[in-house]
Amino acid sequence: MEKGYRVKEYRMPVKRYVRTLRLRDNAELIAEYRLRHSRGKIWQEIVDGIKEVGILEMEIYIRGTELVMILETPADLDLDAAMGRLATLPRQQEWEDYMSVFQSADPGATSSEKWQPMERMFHLYD
Repeated sequence: MEKGYRVKEYRMPVKRYVRTLRLRDNAELIAEYRLRHSRGKIWQEIVDGIKEVGILEMEIYIRGTELVMILETPADLDLDAAMGRLATLPRQQEWEDYMSVFQSADPGATSSEKWQPMERMFHLYD
């Protein structure tokens, strides 16, 4: 049976962004990538930086080599500016370079260069 995922409620208008990235097709690398994103293994500076630039929630979903990231932000947050600022925070580029070993991405790329936006083509609500 498929399980759903609880969504946090905010007392403000929010925007959702969806991005995608592909991992290298290597079971050992994928297992290590998953481990590095588990609680207690992801670097605290990375989590702190994500929150510091105004991102309310970040989720990453995986299926095989395909990743989908969902970001929730305050509706008035300039995401491009926030991601630009994130790239300058302590250890962020070190993390990106480390993660590039697992990802089909260029070494030295920032998070916003690796994770490509997805276009919403359907939604149910008004």
